[in-house]
Parts: sequence; structure tokens; C-alpha cells
Amino acid sequence: MQKAKSKGLLRRFSRYYAPHKKLFIIDMACAFLISVFNLVYPYITKEIINNYVPNRLLELLLAGAGALLGLYIIKAVLNYVLQYWGHLVGVRMQADMRRELFLHLQKLPFSYFDEHKTGAIMSRLTNDLFEISELAHHGPEDVFLSLVTIIGAFIMLATIDVYLALIVFAFIPFMVIYAAFLRRKMKRVYKEVRVAQAEVNADIESAVSGMRVSRAYNAQEHECGKFEKGNRFFVKSKGAQYKVMGEFHSTMTFFTDFLYFAVLLAGGLFFYFDKIDVGEFTAFVLYISTLITPVRTLITIFDQIQEGATGFKRFCEIMDTPAETDDGKLSPEKLGGGIEFKNVSFSYKNEEGVHSVIRDFSLKIPAGKTVALVGPSGGGKTTLCHLIPRFYEIDGGSITVDGHDIRDLTRQSLRANVGIVQQDVFLFNGTVRENIAYGNFEATDGQIEKAAREANIHDYIMGLPQGYDTNVGERGVKLSGGQKQRISIARAFLKNPPILILDEATSALDNATEMLIQESLYKLSEGRTVLVVAHRLSTIKNADEIVVVTPDGVEERGTHEELMQKNGLYKELYEYQFRNL
Repeated sequence: MQKAKSKGLLRRFSRYYAPHKKLFIIDMACAFLISVFNLVYPYITKEIINNYVPNRLLELLLAGAGALLGLYIIKAVLNYVLQYWGHLVGVRMQADMRRELFLHLQKLPFSYFDEHKTGAIMSRLTNDLFEISELAHHGPEDVFLSLVTIIGAFIMLATIDVYLALIVFAFIPFMVIYAAFLRRKMKRVYKEVRVAQAEVNADIESAVSGMRVSRAYNAQEHECGKFEKGNRFFVKSKGAQYKVMGEFHSTMTFFTDFLYFAVLLAGGLFFYFDKIDVGEFTAFVLYISTLITPVRTLITIFDQIQEGATGFKRFCEIMDTPAETDDGKLSPEKLGGGIEFKNVSFSYKNEEGVHSVIRDFSLKIPAGKTVALVGPSGGGKTTLCHLIPRFYEIDGGSITVDGHDIRDLTRQSLRANVGIVQQDVFLFNGTVRENIAYGNFEATDGQIEKAAREANIHDYIMGLPQGYDTNVGERGVKLSGGQKQRISIARAFLKNPPILILDEATSALDNATEMLIQESLYKLSEGRTVLVVAHRLSTIKNADEIVVVTPDGVEERGTHEELMQKNGLYKELYEYQFRNL
């Protein structure tokens, strides 16, 4: 079973060489020629010692020396090609894998990102793929070069004395058996190191992103403690890795040193009993030196193979995670916006089990109407908003738009008709113009500015150092909460969707800023189907219908006036918010 998996990974890995096979073939050809040249040196040396020098063959001596110099020059050129183009193959394969992995991440369901840390994903995109690229370059090249050299060295040694060659090579199977014995142990500790490194990266990413929060709460010591815990785990894992590496390298070094010992002893005895002459003995020692180099290369590459194989396995784990399925057949350009939830149920699934959030929920929102969802936390209000654009798949029931089950619509067409303005606005590290253009990447500069005017942010943007070309910083750190929210609203204006979801769009803002942004939201909501999630009940008094949602389902529904007359949960919440006014 394990062998089948390894073969499957090897076949899968080899496919990434296909687009770069010309460079790869050139690389391997250079490696082959270098191996052949390495085998020629001892032969020429033997001829010089046994023939050219004793017989005073000056012309042949100079010719042999010239041949060696010529081979050295050619070998230098081949090594340049090997280092430059060989690494280029690895880098291009790394780029292909990173592109493929990034594109796949764009298609993964939201549940995947709920369960995996951003830093851990980043580790797979960077550290793991770097190790894979190193393996892609050095692995085949070094293994091929080493095998050719070892086989060639054995053949050349056998031409000198086959028995002496067999004595020396009798030790190599022991090296192979020991390496295979340690392989499983090395595989386990290398994987642990990868996991530990990903955890450290995740802690750093989280700490840097939340730096303002940790400073505000004087939580630096707590963050340092969390980091130190992960760092110690990394050191422990790395220590286990180096322990196995120490066992492996020390034993392999002993084997290679023992080869020298065996050659000197056996070769000396063969020379003493006139089985070989001085030139052959010299050539034999040189061939052993030539043999030791690829053996040591194989020892070194073994670490790299483990690193790269572990990285590729982690790469495949993400690539094998099923992407969002899109079996929708309908792709309408523009929807009317009528939404209906029919007996919808939804549960979050994670390692801890299944957590039911929504049970048998029904609600109808006519096209062009505004419906507000209110109620205590945990009732699934935000989750309902996420179900409309199919960020998550429902467990039961159905959600329809204009009578079409959203599962019959392509995700692209469905999401093109839905605009979302959330409490936690995410701005990308780029210019103001680029961030607004997320609403419509084909929009002209004039359309972007029009959307900014409608969101009441144009005048502020024009006062920035580079206007619309001002960089907002990572996550929009250079802007205030209200300014980020207006850019988010400008995105929605630019997208111009028939369905608008406002998820706590103003709850994080002060009252003055909220009043200004509320004007933009009222303008944005005109002529659209709007689903509002709000804790500030003053912002949804004019909704066509207000639905009070609790963890047990729909508690109440009606207009603001109707719900106030019922003396139920809505009235209780409303009066609680305005108790001091």
C-alpha cells in the first residue's frame, strides 16, 4: 500500500517536468557528460604513470595533459549549464505548482479556510514549494550523475582487477540497507518539522495582523508566550530531525571512510603480490575517490529527497481537497432579486463534530423589498447571509432566487448578482482605485469615481496625496473604519447588484460616522432586494419586514410598528437599547 502511494506521488511529481522537458534533457545530458569526464581522469592518469613517463613519450604526455585541460574547460561549461538551467527548471516547476495551488485555493469551499490557519497555508505556498523546487533540480540530476559514476567506476575498476572491484563494492549493499532502514523514521520526523514550521508561521501571521489589539490590551507577554510555545515545538521537532540526520550521516561517513580503508588494504596487498602495477594501483585509488563523491552525494540528496517528498505530499493534500462543486446549469445575466428560504437547515462540521446552526428556517423576501434580521447572537443571522451566495452548502430545504434553486445557478452568475457590505471590511494592499474596482474590474475611471461619489468618499479620496492612486496599506491600515466602510459601499455601487446583503455594516462605527454612512446605504438600497443584519435597531426601523431570529428559529416577524405592539422579544431588545435616552 505504501509503495503504491509512493509510486503514485512519483508519477504525479514527474508530470511537472513535462512543460520543461527540453531544459531537463539538456540538464541530464550535461550531468551524463560530467560523469563520463570524471571517469576519464583516472584512466589518463594511469596511462601517464605507466606508459608516457617511463617510456619518455613526451608528445603523448603533452597530448594527455592537453586532453585533461580540454576536459576541464568543457566540464566548467557543462557545470555552468547544470547550475543555471538546472536551477531554472526547478524554479519554473515551483512557479507552476504555486500557480496551480493558488488557483485551487481560489476554488476551495469556505469551510476549508475556517479549519486551516492562514500562516499554515502560506507555509505550503512558500517553504514547502521551495524544498520541492530544490528536489526538482538536484534530485534527478544528482541521482542520475551518481548512478552513472558508480556504474562507470565499477566497470573501470573491473577492467583493472575484477576481484578487487568486487571486494570494494561488497560494502555498498550494507549502505543501501541501512539507508532504507532509516527512511521511515526520517519521513515521520520531517513531516513533524513541516507541521511545526507551519504553526510558527501561523502564530507570526496572527501576531503581526493583531499587533494593534495586543498592544491595546498590553498582551505582548501573552503573544510572546504563545509564540514561544510554538517555537519550542519547532526546536524539539527540528532536534529530532537532526538526531536522525546525525545517525544517518555518521554511519554513512563511516561506510565511505571504510571504503578508503578497504581500497588501501586490498589494493596494497594486490600490488604487493604483483596482481596490479603502480599505475593501476594509482588509478584504482583515483576511481575510489571518484566513487566516493557520488556516494556522498546520494547521502546528501537523501535529506533533500525527504524534505522535497514531505513538501510535495503536503502540496498534494491541498490539491486533493475537493473544490467547490458547480453543477448549476443556469447562468442568468441579471436576476430580479426575489429570495425565498424553504425549510432550510444548516450545520457546521469540524473535528469536534456537527454543530447545528439553522433548523427548518423559512422566509420570503419579495424583489425590491428590505428585510432585516435581528435577535441575539448565535441565531444564525450571518450564516443565512452566507448561504445565499453559496459560501456554504445547506443540509436540507432550498433557497430560491426568482424561483430558481440557487444550486441550479452557476456560482459565478449567482455571486455576480449579490453585493455584500460587512462589518469587517477587508481592503487589499493596493490603491484606492484598485480596491473600489473589485466591484467591477472592467469599470472605467469615470465609473469608479461615480461609485465613490455615491458612497460619499470622493472628496476625501481627492484630498489624499495621490488621490485614487494612494496605497491603502495592508488590510487598509492607513484608513479609518468609516473610510474603509465607504470604499466597501463604493464597491457595491460599482457592482450594482439586484441583491444586497448588509451584515452589521455600521455596527463598528461611531454614531456620527454611522449617520453619514447610513445615508449612503439608503441610497445604495434603492431598487434592490436588501437583507440586513443589524444589532442597532434604529437603523432598520424602516425595513419592509423585520424578522427576529433566535437559536430556536424565527421568534417574531412584522414591521417595526407591528412588533412594538406585540410586546415580545423585539420590543424588549428595542427598549433595552434606548433605555437611557
